[in-house]
Amino acid sequence: MLAAGPVLATEVEDEERAVERQQETDHPAPTKPAHAVQSEDGDVASEPQPQQTALALLNRTVEPGSFATLHWTPDQSFASIATPVPVLVAHGTKPGPLLCLTAAIHGDELNGIEMVRRLMYELEPDQLAGTVIGVPIVNLDGFRNGSRYLSDRRDLNRYFPGTRKGSAAARVAHSLYSNIVSHCDYLVDLHTGSQKRVNLPQLRADLDNPDVVAFAKHFGGMTVLHSPGVAGMLRDAAVKDGIISVTMEAGGPNRLEPQAVNYGLQAMETLLENLKMRKASRFWSAPQPVFFESEWIRAAQGGILLSEVKLNDKVKKGEILGTVTDPISNTGSAIIAPYDGRVLGMAVNQVVHAGFAAFRIGEVKSTEEVEAQAEKASKEKTQGHPGPEEDSGDSNEAEPHSAGHPRDSSNVAVVDAPEDPDDTTE
Repeated sequence: MLAAGPVLATEVEDEERAVERQQETDHPAPTKPAHAVQSEDGDVASEPQPQQTALALLNRTVEPGSFATLHWTPDQSFASIATPVPVLVAHGTKPGPLLCLTAAIHGDELNGIEMVRRLMYELEPDQLAGTVIGVPIVNLDGFRNGSRYLSDRRDLNRYFPGTRKGSAAARVAHSLYSNIVSHCDYLVDLHTGSQKRVNLPQLRADLDNPDVVAFAKHFGGMTVLHSPGVAGMLRDAAVKDGIISVTMEAGGPNRLEPQAVNYGLQAMETLLENLKMRKASRFWSAPQPVFFESEWIRAAQGGILLSEVKLNDKVKKGEILGTVTDPISNTGSAIIAPYDGRVLGMAVNQVVHAGFAAFRIGEVKSTEEVEAQAEKASKEKTQGHPGPEEDSGDSNEAEPHSAGHPRDSSNVAVVDAPEDPDDTTE
């Protein structure tokens, strides 16, 4: 169960846009096992088990109980030099859900690549119910260049579900979505922090959607942030299309972090167990912290950032999170926690500009509050009543407020819910 409740967590790029409310979708439940029936003579017999069929994907056929490496060509380059993107498929012997894993939509995010590799190659298709499709490196050009972006310098995770005749990014998004993602029942999109930021391993999920809430519970003790999707993000497009989706964030860009990888892998192994796709080698039953609200705390001045807290630290209102100091004038300010909470994301020590998002602080809520919020949001959608964000049109735009103890009284830290384009983490 979710041990704590959701909180409004803004993604960090493009999140100043009005967040689109999720549309209600009817999603088929996972295949249920056959149940016993009684024959006319009183004997108990089992209904015949449904048989797994071959999977048709990317112009290939994958037989039940087999593992295959397929290839997806995103049509990003001219045909004679196009490089296909590997797609790993474990197709079980028994019917069950089709789970998709996507990683490196941003080419500099390496932890997800390793998670997909390790999970896919520990699967045994003859012991698997359903199918797992893993795309370890979606953005192959960005991966080769160590870049977050596509070769046209666009952020792919702002163009889903894409269009066949749009920009290069829109075409790649359309190709991935129509050829692979549209086949899925469930989707986990793997990411890390960006722009020299690191994230505590966490799920981003729209906790106003009861189906997504139920799915998020399947990941064991991984932290969950409430985060309604924004148009263009893969998980937003998928949820609107009836594909139950979450984003998993873990660690930072341009590095492989074994601890973050292991954390994410354990969560996905627990997911497979809870979806009844296979028995887990390890099962994560710890309480699940959930944050329904979180905010980035910003630097009020430029200078050298030095942190005084670590990821997952509990902080008290008024506590110093870090300092920013001008190396020439030696003037600076402290970045102060505006309320009690936990550090969910943070920038590494570096040179920052005024307004740089330095620390993400979240507040834990109870399980009852999470589920009550989801139920209320679901009823509002069903009845056609506006949700909280829709009532005022700008309720997601929190008023910035100052937090103090500045060394120089003209410099204070700022809490700001809307996020700027340089701060994206999803």
